[in-house]
Amino acid sequence: MAQVLEFKLPDLGEGLTEAEIVRWMVEVGDVVAVDQPVVEVETAKAMVEVPCPYGGVVTARFGEEGAELPVGAPLLTVAVGEPAETADLSASAAPAGGRPARDAGAGAEGAGEAKGSGNVLVGYGTSEAPARRRRVRPQRTAPAAPAEPARVNGRARTAEPADGPVPVISPLVRRLARQNDLDLRELTGSGPEGLILRADVEYALRAAAARGGRAEAPGTEAAAHAAGLPQAPAPALVGGAPAEVRTPLKGVRGAVADKLSRSRREIPDATCWVDADATELMRARTAMNAAGGPKISLVALLARICTAALARFPELNSTVDTEAREIVRFGHVHLGFAAQTDRGLVVPVVRDAHARDAESLTGEFARLTEAARDGRLTPGDLTGGTFTLNNYGVFGVDGSTPIINHPEAAMLGVGRIVPKPWVHQGELAVRQVVQLSLTFDHRVCDGGTAGGFLRYVADCVEQPAVLLRTL
Repeated sequence: MAQVLEFKLPDLGEGLTEAEIVRWMVEVGDVVAVDQPVVEVETAKAMVEVPCPYGGVVTARFGEEGAELPVGAPLLTVAVGEPAETADLSASAAPAGGRPARDAGAGAEGAGEAKGSGNVLVGYGTSEAPARRRRVRPQRTAPAAPAEPARVNGRARTAEPADGPVPVISPLVRRLARQNDLDLRELTGSGPEGLILRADVEYALRAAAARGGRAEAPGTEAAAHAAGLPQAPAPALVGGAPAEVRTPLKGVRGAVADKLSRSRREIPDATCWVDADATELMRARTAMNAAGGPKISLVALLARICTAALARFPELNSTVDTEAREIVRFGHVHLGFAAQTDRGLVVPVVRDAHARDAESLTGEFARLTEAARDGRLTPGDLTGGTFTLNNYGVFGVDGSTPIINHPEAAMLGVGRIVPKPWVHQGELAVRQVVQLSLTFDHRVCDGGTAGGFLRYVADCVEQPAVLLRTL
């Protein structure tokens, strides 16, 4: 006899207590294999595919796309222990390239004994480390070209979408369309193989707004200007003031708010800063990149300086265990770096940064930055940092007093590098100047240690040969 097992949203770790359903990957009545991904969810940290630890027939799903579920809430139910023919079908339902499903009937010996992998760590396989999954873009079949191209939301439509899933990869695109009641099946994607991009959705919303059909999406002014469309009317006024707009603190924004609030509540932070002449560092980078081979990024050189400074001042590569009233000093440097994305501010972590050279750091920074922008970071990419490098100079600002990334003990901030008057070798000259700031937990060290760390970083920026002497 079949046994119906309930699969609940697993513990996502790192204090994450809920997730939003982005896309169901199975329907009621589908046969699923053990460890087969069944739903894609978005947490405050990343988007992940959740694998089901049971093999059998899906009998129910809980929650529609866009709904938020707390950890421990039911996701779906699976009937296991079906007759032999169903079990055989389940065994053959493993995705291409994956391992076959286990016998679904093998676990029907009693409640709680149904066999499955039991390991449902989000973002990873549930019984063994699988190869990285790649998204497969849906294929589209183009019919014979019509005599005159149809137009959809102001754009020429070259082909009708085939029956099947809408050609959308990004959940941000789906959310934007859902929030504005836009049917994605009505759009023609401008991406490869008809993939619908965010620009396509924004264009459609602007076109609809111009016709008076639908309110525009936030952040589409540039697209409207480029398309020559009229601007949407300003928000309605109430008593001469703009209408009130409320934005829920959830997802990435909510997670950031909670973490920053906790940091300010628990960490007695202090900040010191110094201006440094970065002319020689910029020249050194130019010379390295002119020598051939992979290009070295500026942030990679700053990361090398950071790890060298932490080797000399390890007090700043630590955390405070408040319950034990102990300072925990790390023997490795997992270097976080702040990255601004469409989903908000995230801090990917470069593992064992202290053991990497500039070339390796450049490659890892590039990989994590691309994954952050595409929403492909896993929880493991965003956790476990011991020190953070914050390059806010990319926003065109000189200085900042950032909030420490809890539970770390310090953060190095780097402003923009700009030409400024500077006294060099006793004469006034125009040099490339940068402001460096260090925000630190005053419980782990005093100002002398923090000042020594920052001064060493500034010396390496001004004279890169200082770094070579310490390697």
